[in-house]
Amino acid sequence: MTDALLTNEAAIRAAFFVGVLIVMALWEVAAPRRRREIPRLLRWSNNLGVVVIDTLLVRVTFPIIAVGLALMAQDKGWGLFNIMDIPGWAAFLLSVLALDLAIYLQHVMFHAVPALWRLHRMHHADLEFDVTTGLRFHPVEILLSMGLKLIVVAALGPPAIAVLVFEVLLNATSMFNHSNIRIPKGIDRILRLFVVTPDMHRVHHSIHPSETNSNFGFNLPWWDRLLGTYKAQPRDGHRGMTIGIEQFRTRRDLWLDRMLIQPLRGPASGYAINRKRKGRE
Repeated sequence: MTDALLTNEAAIRAAFFVGVLIVMALWEVAAPRRRREIPRLLRWSNNLGVVVIDTLLVRVTFPIIAVGLALMAQDKGWGLFNIMDIPGWAAFLLSVLALDLAIYLQHVMFHAVPALWRLHRMHHADLEFDVTTGLRFHPVEILLSMGLKLIVVAALGPPAIAVLVFEVLLNATSMFNHSNIRIPKGIDRILRLFVVTPDMHRVHHSIHPSETNSNFGFNLPWWDRLLGTYKAQPRDGHRGMTIGIEQFRTRRDLWLDRMLIQPLRGPASGYAINRKRKGRE
């Protein structure tokens, strides 16, 4: 089982990635939430180009990734869950919850530290909000995120299947909650009790800093509610709100070369948490 898991991990993740991307793209065409103003070809070609770079860099930089490290930890008895005598189902659930909380806290950290915000703002600088926005992360941020994830996996010693399920869920929910899809308000109200919905996460991509610094969750909405970072709706409404940040608002800034050098361009602006904010609130 574990050998098959490690051998097929990349194929499993790739299959879910392509499947969810196609489903969400078709849903966006069938029932869009917001009107599209920028040609899809311009944004998608560059956003998906980032995905290719991110994937190659992770594979080259890390000889072992999260699922492989979980298997190694299990073999060597590393980590909390390999020391404690707890049922497998409990270790599975606690591992998924702990990994999701770690990603939430990491996300807050990338907003709180100006140097990290310089990397993360590439994700927020997208001028529209759709399924590919959920894949648009600076390569250096991806490498740092993988490093932090490996630290958490080594400390927890989670079951490898839990890590694989979490990785698939994280990727799938990121595409889901960034999608430009219309979900009836009543259904959205129920869904966001259990999962981050597009209407919930879209608030996080508002141009207003107070809204950008809210709704940090990717999978589960509970951390935002418990830790006081939840905001139900954008002040300007979902159709009227401005997506992005105050910097990098030209179509030329959507090109791959400009995205990759964004951390070096201009000030960190007023978006980093606890910094003096300039411009619009």
